[in-house]
Amino acid sequence: MITDPCHLPRVAGILEPVFAIRTGDDLGVGDTEGVRQMVDWCHRHGIRVFQTLPINEMGGDNCPYNAISALAIDPVTLAISPRHIPDLSAGEFHRLARRDLLERLRTGPVDYPPVKALKRTLLEAAFGRFAARELRHDTERAREFRRFVSDHSDWISDYSLFRALMEENGNDPAWERWPAEQQSPELARSWVLGLPEKLRSEFARRALFFSYVQWLAFGQWQAVRAGADTKGVFLMGDIPIGIGRCSADVWAGRANFDLDWSGGAPPEKIFKTDRFTEKWGQNWGMPLYRWDEMRGRNFDWWRTRVGLARKIFHLCRVDHVMGLFRIYAFPWTPDRNAEFLPLDEQGVAARTGGRLPGFRPFPDDTAEHTAANQRQGEEMLRVILEAAGDITIVAEDLGVVPDYVRQTLDKLGIAGFRIPSFCREPDGRYCDPAQYPRLSFTQPSTHDHPPLAAAWVERWEGVDRGEKAEEQQRELRRAMEFAGLNGEPAREYSDCLHEGTLRAVLRSSSMLAVVMLTDVFAQTARFNAPGSVSSENWSARMTETVEELDRDPKLLAKTRSFARLIRETGRGENGGEEFAIR
Repeated sequence: MITDPCHLPRVAGILEPVFAIRTGDDLGVGDTEGVRQMVDWCHRHGIRVFQTLPINEMGGDNCPYNAISALAIDPVTLAISPRHIPDLSAGEFHRLARRDLLERLRTGPVDYPPVKALKRTLLEAAFGRFAARELRHDTERAREFRRFVSDHSDWISDYSLFRALMEENGNDPAWERWPAEQQSPELARSWVLGLPEKLRSEFARRALFFSYVQWLAFGQWQAVRAGADTKGVFLMGDIPIGIGRCSADVWAGRANFDLDWSGGAPPEKIFKTDRFTEKWGQNWGMPLYRWDEMRGRNFDWWRTRVGLARKIFHLCRVDHVMGLFRIYAFPWTPDRNAEFLPLDEQGVAARTGGRLPGFRPFPDDTAEHTAANQRQGEEMLRVILEAAGDITIVAEDLGVVPDYVRQTLDKLGIAGFRIPSFCREPDGRYCDPAQYPRLSFTQPSTHDHPPLAAAWVERWEGVDRGEKAEEQQRELRRAMEFAGLNGEPAREYSDCLHEGTLRAVLRSSSMLAVVMLTDVFAQTARFNAPGSVSSENWSARMTETVEELDRDPKLLAKTRSFARLIRETGRGENGGEEFAIR
């Protein structure tokens, strides 16, 4: 808990999803080797924080906020080569990772199906060699693996069983569609015991494979953290508010989750990606938590979740922290959104038995409900802080934010977010970032927003279409004023506008100022459009490899400008030695 914000050092960082990192020898997606190289890049340029998105294992929609495990690391983040995995021979690697395949996968955005298939094939080859050479002879590496499994016994056995059952069911994580005898850990273990000996042995080997992959993943990520420690760079992770309905966590801990409701966010002005989101809000599909049930277990699942993040990261962002207080929920799953889109509240109530989308467990409609929501959120944040130990927790408090949320964050010494375009004076002008509280986290845009250059272009496109043209032009002028510029806005997102905006962000009083890498370079690629599901989401990659970032004259000039601004605004590389303060 941060007790004296006034003495907090001010540091600067960048945000880049792991999948977006490009290296010369990756397999079509960013990985731990890419993170290591980005940590080195940050160190070279005096950048103290490297923030990324959740690294938990994703499902078929490749959304890091709809994971099939809140505890396991996504194998796609693994660096897979003989150099990174000693169980993988050079011959196997070159036979399976053909040059023509790699050339195709390394071009453009992430093509998840073939990337995942290739990594899976390589990991299976490595496991086969590990089982034959290490496990069979009980080597020191075999004993290290068994210690890992023992140390993570509170979750990895159920997770590995779930993953093996996914395979048994055509790689479908929707456990509610599995045979009845596989729909819980207890039933599934009985089913496995009833298999013929050969099939039972094969199934056990498959489950062991998934434990092996997690051993490799945690080992690689902890090595990245150790390397970051030597460079003086802080790794920042992300803890999503929810977990996918079709996940190992829900399958194994049914009592912890309320499957009758789907969490999401209410309609708001910012995200209008489709008609449903604009009318009803964002339906994320995540089940709600049964807080009383979790309380009876001393919130052990949450403690495990945060404890695992603590092994890898120096800081963690708690996604949609309002969901710990109360969350907007739908009495239907996202696959039924189209059914409810044309209905009014009366029509919805007729189909749901009177239930309507709204905040749960309570709306903030009475003093009693408000107090109950506040108690709930504070209790959970105290649990998270206790489990976090010596890592720093930051809360993403964007959207519809009740006053008591930020009051609670201040009380507990947790930094909340400040997005300049959301922080306004009564007349609509941007607030002065020098007046932001020290206990805050500033970003000009997040992975959910268009980058600065793209937002500028979109404003002008709105002007051209005549969509609230006067308001669009007023917003362009306000953005210029924030950047310290006068005059009429130009169509081009100029170097002066870009540098002025970054300077304003970095001179904020916030202890943390983090800029998306695309915003450092004034690029327009977008990582996510909230409320939409498509192959384009969560797949955009940097067009240059990490090595090329410092070879391209234009990018290097942008990097040097950013590094200069860091120094000029007092966020230089000598700050933050005592940053990991709790």
